[in-house]
Amino acid sequence: MKFNREFLKVYFIAGTQDIKKGTLEDILEEALKSGITMYQFREKGPSALTGEAKKEKAIQLKALCHQYNVPFIVNDDVSLAIEIDADGVHVGQDDLKVEQFYSKLANKIIGLSVGSFEEYDQSDLTHVDYIGVGPVYATSSKDDAKTPGGVALIRRMREYDPEIPIVAIGGITEENVTSIIKNGADGIATISSITHSQNIEDSVSRYLENFNSYHK
Repeated sequence: MKFNREFLKVYFIAGTQDIKKGTLEDILEEALKSGITMYQFREKGPSALTGEAKKEKAIQLKALCHQYNVPFIVNDDVSLAIEIDADGVHVGQDDLKVEQFYSKLANKIIGLSVGSFEEYDQSDLTHVDYIGVGPVYATSSKDDAKTPGGVALIRRMREYDPEIPIVAIGGITEENVTSIIKNGADGIATISSITHSQNIEDSVSRYLENFNSYHK
């Protein structure tokens, strides 16, 4: 699937460990119906699925995404992304380097986490479609999250590279999304503001409205 920066607008990330009530499939389907633009399967932590169970879950979720023509991205697990023919993969600075696997994911979407200018400078972005920049705000969804950089991190990264597609991540809410958009992000990536939402349709709609009204 060819990358389009519009995919980044409302980028939902979740694994089974993020679901406190209901199932991941049900929450993802509701989010898809509500208009999310991309989904990342991020299975992390002590309760995370592994092996065949993880593969089966990924195949189910990919099929669900494709019913709504939404790209399905695998977090970190490059071999799984290749095996199930995912639409792409997202890796962090401590994961497999993009240059080690990009040839096996031709025409797929490749995302890379970048938390600082040092990380940006040391990253080979030749085959990277977008960067995930953050954390912008404090987040409880990632145990290993770094110190938040605030919207200034987004603004400075946009000034540093005016062209690269940027998705902001970390503590994003409906209340702070406007300033993130104004400071140069192409989209927001969120876990808990959707998985913990009392009304997913409302939450996703408000994110989309913010982007659409700003880019009129």
